[in-house]
Amino acid sequence: MPHPPTQTALADLAGLWRIRVFEETVTRLRVEERIAGSVHLCIGQEAVPVGACAALDLTRDAVFATYRGHGWALACGADPAALFAELLGRETGTNGGRAGSAYLSDPGHGFYGENSIVGAHAPIAVGAALAARYDGSGRVALAVFGDGAMNQGAVHEAMNMASAFDLPVVFLVENNRYSELTPIAAMVRDDDLVSRAAAYGMPGSWVNGNDVGAVRRVVAEAVDACRSGRGPVLVEAHTQRLVGHYIGDAQTYRPRDEVEAARATEPIVVLTSALRAAGAGDAELSAVEARARAEIAAAAVTALAAPPADPATVKEHVHG
Repeated sequence: MPHPPTQTALADLAGLWRIRVFEETVTRLRVEERIAGSVHLCIGQEAVPVGACAALDLTRDAVFATYRGHGWALACGADPAALFAELLGRETGTNGGRAGSAYLSDPGHGFYGENSIVGAHAPIAVGAALAARYDGSGRVALAVFGDGAMNQGAVHEAMNMASAFDLPVVFLVENNRYSELTPIAAMVRDDDLVSRAAAYGMPGSWVNGNDVGAVRRVVAEAVDACRSGRGPVLVEAHTQRLVGHYIGDAQTYRPRDEVEAARATEPIVVLTSALRAAGAGDAELSAVEARARAEIAAAAVTALAAPPADPATVKEHVHG
């Protein structure tokens, strides 16, 4: 007999759908040119932020993400209406309409921002972890980046310093198989990225990044290690984006059937199948999706009704 689905698994599914629908809506708004600039989506990678953030204590822990960060902000608890407003350049945005898609932050929810310089946030996360040694917060810093960032000098330096000083940092690699438009296997001799942990003297773990429960368990173990003074830790999560590197990417570099094949193992499909096997009915599962779609649609309407940010205030909140 199947076991009743847990509330945790249903909440995870809701989190996946919230990010998926948010990103679908962002796509529409960008195509309509209501959102300006380059936009990078995490469609297909939702299980990594949902699982990882569930393993954190976001009243004290700190998340530092890449420019593919909308899903991370949502998983941290950011208000979707404020996120839409930020992307739309509205004064009600998380950063007053100043940051846009690639630089937004929401420190009130433990999300200390995106960084458009590949890998540049890794040393910033190390700084937050170093501060935790002196401020008594017990903070763990999570630096999340793509597979391509593993070849950046700043990431190497960050990992080396974190290891040398036993700092509480979880370095989480979202390995979606492509370093922008180039397969990671073409960029390195050994594409088993987690094996690099040994060179820094830190533990490393691999996880199926499309399984939200597995991500939560592995990241929770890494966070516990860091919290107890056994950090840093490297985690490699294998996943795959179902969209281009950026909106407008023609994806001519991908094999013809690759995306279609990935749809069979993407996070929502994986968790929905597991919930059905555990006894969840179609009505219950459809209701989860419907609630997410209604919430995100309402958030977009709210953001679109907000006034644009005043250009006269552009120099406010700028610190040299």
